[in-house]
Amino acid sequence: MSNLKDYKCIQIIKNRGISCEEKECRHWMACDKSHNCSVIASEDGPKTLQEIGNYYGISRMRVCQIEKSLLEKLKSSKLLSEFDPSSS
Repeated sequence: MSNLKDYKCIQIIKNRGISCEEKECRHWMACDKSHNCSVIASEDGPKTLQEIGNYYGISRMRVCQIEKSLLEKLKSSKLLSEFDPSSS
C-alpha cells in the first residue's frame, strides 16, 4: 500500500466522519474516537504514554521502552542531530 493511497483514505474518512474498517491498513487501530486511524489520532496533539498504550493494547511501560529504544537508534544514526542541533 503506497503512502499516497494511505493519505487519500484518511481524507475520505475525515470528510465523511466515519470510522475506518480497513484492519489491514498500517495506520489502523482500535479507537472509534479517532476513526480507527493512528494518523488522525496524532493530529490531536501529544499523547501520554498511557493513551498510546491504550491505542495499541500495550502497557505505558512498554511504550516507554519502545520510545527509549527508538531515541537511542536515532541518536546513534545521527539523524536526530539533522532535525535538532541541540540533541548532540
